[in-house]
Amino acid sequence: MTRLLRAMKIGAVAVLAFGASASAQAPQDFIYLAPENVPFKSPLGVGPEQAVLFGDPSKPGVYVIRVRFPPGFHSNPHFHSQDRHAAVIKGTWWNGTGDELDFNKARPIKAGSYVLHPAGKTHWDGAGDEETIIQITGIGPVETTQVGKPDPSRDDHWPKPK
Repeated sequence: MTRLLRAMKIGAVAVLAFGASASAQAPQDFIYLAPENVPFKSPLGVGPEQAVLFGDPSKPGVYVIRVRFPPGFHSNPHFHSQDRHAAVIKGTWWNGTGDELDFNKARPIKAGSYVLHPAGKTHWDGAGDEETIIQITGIGPVETTQVGKPDPSRDDHWPKPK
């Protein structure tokens, strides 16, 4: 619990520290968004979907996004140019680190948990047998860099929760 409180304090300090850069896009009123109204979109029409809830990850300032992974879908190894703070909203989010996608080393992260993906650190993530939704907060602009090339001949799957 202490780590969660510390992370929340760091997040509040980040919002205050970067408030000036985000103020140009800050709303003039409260934002309320029910789960059924989150505007998820998939660039490929299938697989993981993303919704930008606040800000713009490609521009300076604070942003908040949600990512929804259908059962069995995952990312390939990649890293981000900025730190990203993730909270698991629904399901179990499977995470691994390093340049090699090794599902035996994936770590299950349950709903309610917090994860820091430090800038420049390679990782991969996704859903197991159930839909998984995460919420990510960061400071833009942020870039994502893929590590290696996906191997479509592999029949990879996430491990079943133990």
